[in-house]
Amino acid sequence: MTAPVKTSYRQQQADQTRGRIARAARKLFAEQGYGVTSIEKVAAEAGVAVRTVYAAFGSKRAILSRICEDWLDEARAQPLAEEVLAEPDDSARLRGTAAWLTNLYTTGFDVVTIFEAATDESPETRELLRAKLAGRDQVLDAMVSSLESVLPAGVERGRSVLRALAAPGVYRALVIEAGWTTEAFTDWAAHTLSARQ
Repeated sequence: MTAPVKTSYRQQQADQTRGRIARAARKLFAEQGYGVTSIEKVAAEAGVAVRTVYAAFGSKRAILSRICEDWLDEARAQPLAEEVLAEPDDSARLRGTAAWLTNLYTTGFDVVTIFEAATDESPETRELLRAKLAGRDQVLDAMVSSLESVLPAGVERGRSVLRALAAPGVYRALVIEAGWTTEAFTDWAAHTLSARQ
């Protein structure tokens, strides 16, 4: 058994700086838009030199990737997905699937908005966003596959319905604009997913 690798003080400082830059960028990207926010603005917001941002990330796209990783960590996306998939009760797993999606958006809808705006950027940025979306869809597909016994219309239809429910515009219209509670959104999503289509 190998001993855990210790992180040096310099590495800790570097990661703290990267975190501060990512938080500053997340704020600015959400408020001003991804495309118009310069590295210089991010550096000023984070209280670091421009060269520090370049040394830490190299590009805005790399900052965007870190923002996504931090969001998924905050949302506990992976551990919560594992908990849902391990749930033995079909009904609880169904609601857990809807709750997982709700939690993802509740924790970081600003990041979702940033991603939507960034889709107009370079091919490399669009590829990054497609890769992140593919990861989310893999989790959703695994959850739907585990619900076969409670999906009257079948797994394939269930996948289509859940991906439609996961469209950011749906959460925006119902929770942010219409004022639904997250509990109401979760209940509705679970009911819609299990309804006979």
